[in-house]
Amino acid sequence: MYEYGWYQWLAFFYIYCFFGWIFESTYVSVKKGHFVNRGFLRLPMLPIYGTGAVMMLWVSLPVRDSLLLVYTSGAIAATILEYVTGWGMERLFKVKYWDYSNQRFQLNGYICLSSTIAWGFLTVLLTEVLHPPIARYVLGIPLGVLLVCVGGITVLFVLDAVQSVKEALDLAKVLDAMTNMRAELDDLQVQMALLKAEMQQRAAESRDESLQRLELLKSQAEARTAALREEASARTAALKDEAAARTTAAAEAAASRLDAWKNSAEERAAALSRRLEEVDEKRQNLAGRMNFYRKGLLRGNPSASSARFAEALKELREMAEKRR
Repeated sequence: MYEYGWYQWLAFFYIYCFFGWIFESTYVSVKKGHFVNRGFLRLPMLPIYGTGAVMMLWVSLPVRDSLLLVYTSGAIAATILEYVTGWGMERLFKVKYWDYSNQRFQLNGYICLSSTIAWGFLTVLLTEVLHPPIARYVLGIPLGVLLVCVGGITVLFVLDAVQSVKEALDLAKVLDAMTNMRAELDDLQVQMALLKAEMQQRAAESRDESLQRLELLKSQAEARTAALREEASARTAALKDEAAARTTAAAEAAASRLDAWKNSAEERAAALSRRLEEVDEKRQNLAGRMNFYRKGLLRGNPSASSARFAEALKELREMAEKRR
């Protein structure tokens, strides 16, 4: 039953991709309370299930007479496939499209013990129950019809896979850009807060400095007035006028310096404010480019995670849900 042509193996691959999509979409849809088109592709297919099923069939070839060995070989092979696929996708797309980090006995979030156990039972179920009738059905299809069907599905599959990979790579770039912009926004906000605090501090220091200078000038004027008290009243009045003029000039100079600094600070604040608006608007525009494939990637992988892009991923996912 395991000696098939390449087109038959390809047919099995697509069939199990479809069955895997049915299983995953049903399970996730029930958990979420609404329909979820599960997976990386927009077609109703999950390639990891098709690849896993074909691999399970291949590894069970030499040991198909022993259910224990069938279970063990399938569990090990499928777990390796799941780890390699998860690791590769995260390195390529910067996102974990499934994450077992909250499970016990997991490894880097790519695999977990419960999943490995399930893969083993699924291998036994596949080889002993599911595959025999599917194999009989596929073998019963006329060769010409099978080739046409497999060829047509392959074209659609390749086109969908190419577009999905392209959009996933673009999504990774969007997440990176949004995260960098978020960091820039935070930095600009910190600069604004520091500038505001500096303005308040400089204003307070200027007031204190003016008061100190006024007190000093007043003391000097009083001292000189007392020393010359015995002189003519005209001289005393002139001294008072001189002291008043110096006090006024000092106050005006301090106010002028403060005004000049405030103008400079206000210009810096206005420039920072404009930059904040520009970065925020650019970030919003970037996040708003949600086409069919990007929304599908986010909706179809609700457990997807990213340590580096967690905030941007959450924002995009919320936006995709709003635009349902």
